[in-house]
Order: sequence, then structure tokens, then C-alpha cells
Amino acid sequence: MLQNHLSNGVLTLTFDRPDKFNSFNRELALAVQGGLAEAASNPEVRCVVLTGNGKAFCAGQDLGEAVDPNGPELRTIVRDHYNPIIQAIRELPKPVIAAVNGVAAGAGANIALACDIVVASEYASFIQAFSKIGLIPDSGGTWTLPRLVGFQRASALMMTGDKVGAADALAMGMIYKVFPADSFGEQVVALAEQMAQMPTKGLALTKAALNASGTNDMKDQLDLEETLQTEAGQTYDFNEGVQAFLEKRAPNFKGR
Repeated sequence: MLQNHLSNGVLTLTFDRPDKFNSFNRELALAVQGGLAEAASNPEVRCVVLTGNGKAFCAGQDLGEAVDPNGPELRTIVRDHYNPIIQAIRELPKPVIAAVNGVAAGAGANIALACDIVVASEYASFIQAFSKIGLIPDSGGTWTLPRLVGFQRASALMMTGDKVGAADALAMGMIYKVFPADSFGEQVVALAEQMAQMPTKGLALTKAALNASGTNDMKDQLDLEETLQTEAGQTYDFNEGVQAFLEKRAPNFKGR
């Protein structure tokens, strides 16, 4: 259901329902919540990667569960399954990378777009599939996507449900990079390990500033930057970074 693998400071959480294109059911959603909670509490984790097993990243909600009369209601699915995942990704004081290996549809697309860095295989695609079945985008999509690609384009993608290929997603600013399929795994590992070796306390404070920028006015944001910069300046990693620069050597950051 969910594979967890920790190596070199990188915790990789792999959606593992390949026969269902890694669509979410309650079990998978709760497992992902648990994996993100483990990442937050484990000091050995310096970076998190979300990815999928098989051809898909995540096809969104398992509709069989959604229409099962004995299954959870849509309200429960949104409130208890997806919202806590999005909140955990944004509040996690460590970088989260979405490694989109294939199709990311519906909630799967919006979980990816909530991550700090989104990279995709050249064969990946993103679909706001909700309109195809009469629903609205959830999992933070109505907040995230307009900020990435603009109101008009987000509105069109959500209403048409058009598929966006990796190259187009890159061109419109939806994602960070596209990697060739034959080296996708290696390049994701290299990026994640690079992030894990960085001053992750400072990255966490950067993330906090970015989160606040969606609602702050300029003065409030300047005040927040002052507060967070002061906190960053008191970290071990700041001192190490300065000393390494002065001594012309590579820094050894510890994430504290």
C-alpha cells in the first residue's frame, strides 16, 4: 500500500497500488499521513520524496470506495484523508519533493503540486479530473494551482479537465524540472540527497515564509522575514556556512 525507505537522510514514500494506478483509499491515505508524521519527528529524515510505483504517480481517489454505500462519505474523504496530507506537507519542516513518474490526476495532481519541489518524468502528465465526474478540485488545488499558473489558466484546466504533459507543465510554471524517463530515478535521488545535505533548518524557515506569503501584506511579510532571518542566524548551519565560506571548504550542514 505504501513503501517507506530511508537512505542518506531521504525518506521515500512510494504509493504502492499499481493495479489501481496508485489511487487513494482510506488505508493508503492514513498510511501517507503516518509516513509524513514519521518524517516530521525523525531527526534522521532531512528530505522527503513522494512518488508512485508502476506507470502512475497517483490517479486520485479510488472511485470504488467513494461510491461504496458502506464506504466513507465525500466529506470524510476530503476532511480526514486529503486535507491532513496537504497540511502535513506544507507544515513539514523539511523539503518535500514530488517525483511524478507518470499520470497525476485529481487529488494525485494536487498532492504533487502542494510539495516544495515538483519534478516529473518526460512521460508524466497532470489532470484536474474532477470536472469529468461533476466534482470540484480538492486537496488544496483551488489554492495552489492559480498561484502556480495564474487564475485564467487554472480556471480553464479545472473546468476542461485537459491533460497537461510534463513539457507543458514545465513551460507554464506548474513544476520545477522534467527528467528523461531512463534516468528519472537516478536524478530524483541526486536531487533529494542534495536537499538532505543542505541547511534544512533554514529551508524550513524559508518554507514558513512562503506559506505566510499567501495571506500576508508586504509589511507583515517584511516583519516575518526579519523574525525568521533572526532565527536562521542563530542556527548551527548558519555559523557552519559562514565558516566554510571563509575557510574555502565545503560546509557540513546538520539541519540545526
